[in-house]
Amino acid sequence: MFKKWTCMLAMAWMTHAAAQSPYPNRPITFILPFSAGGATDIVSRALADDMGKRLGQPIIVENRPGASGMIGTNAAAKAPADGYTVVLTLTQAILNNQFLYAKVPYDTRKELAFVTEVCTAGVLLAVNPRVPAKNVKELLDWAAHHRASFGSWGVGSYGHLASAYLARTRKADITHVAYKGEAPLIQDLVGGQIDMAFISAFAAKPFVESGKINVLAVSADRRLPAYPNVPTLAEAGLADPELQVTGRVVMMVPAGTPAPILARLEGAARAAIASEAVRARMRDIAMEPIGNSGKQAQANYDAMYPVQQRLVQMSGARLD
Repeated sequence: MFKKWTCMLAMAWMTHAAAQSPYPNRPITFILPFSAGGATDIVSRALADDMGKRLGQPIIVENRPGASGMIGTNAAAKAPADGYTVVLTLTQAILNNQFLYAKVPYDTRKELAFVTEVCTAGVLLAVNPRVPAKNVKELLDWAAHHRASFGSWGVGSYGHLASAYLARTRKADITHVAYKGEAPLIQDLVGGQIDMAFISAFAAKPFVESGKINVLAVSADRRLPAYPNVPTLAEAGLADPELQVTGRVVMMVPAGTPAPILARLEGAARAAIASEAVRARMRDIAMEPIGNSGKQAQANYDAMYPVQQRLVQMSGARLD
């Protein structure tokens, strides 16, 4: 009996000691709900390298793509709230999907907590050079009298939602053409099979430089350093909140993560995002660093929620 109680006390002490160990005391996993090699993957690995050094533990990036980001995001939402599972995901997975699908396996507002918004990726409103428009006003005037085709990288994507919004609110005769990804979309835009599209700033660059596509505006809070002469949509006369939406990479953890751990992660993430090396890496792929507080990230999400809901409802998009 004495040995039994001794063992129980020893186990209890070890459990208590482990609980009191400073965080982190073992490797951390970053779940990325998208395939390796993309812009979000590049950002995640840059952050993992920097934050791992600041936290004193290695950070492993685990790609779990599928279902518009829902598979990996759900895995993070259901993980223990101990700070050892972090998800770097996109607006699509934590916001749009709940309006596009009848059933999403997690509730962003109840099961996940923001650490920070990492960066934003502005998208460019681009046209084939044969379209006789040098600015957004001329484009909308032309589209009001000509049947125009607006490509997107998929149903429910921002390009799709924005084209539906423009067609409805600006009385433009726009036909949406959905593609399975951005590469075939850009190929047809260059080839003239479609008239216009929203495309990522990173993917657009070689085609803009070669004159194969023209860029009229950018959907972003401010002009992009890579395209300093391209006005924002607001500057071009489209100041509607529905047209100020930007895709954001966000860092989140399971809800209920202890406040000291959340604060430690936020501090390390914001310091990494502020570092010149990480910022340069982001800008290399046309992403703009953010690095705000978890509270500000939550406030931005709350403000974006009704806007995205209106966009999806107006477009009639469903992905069930």
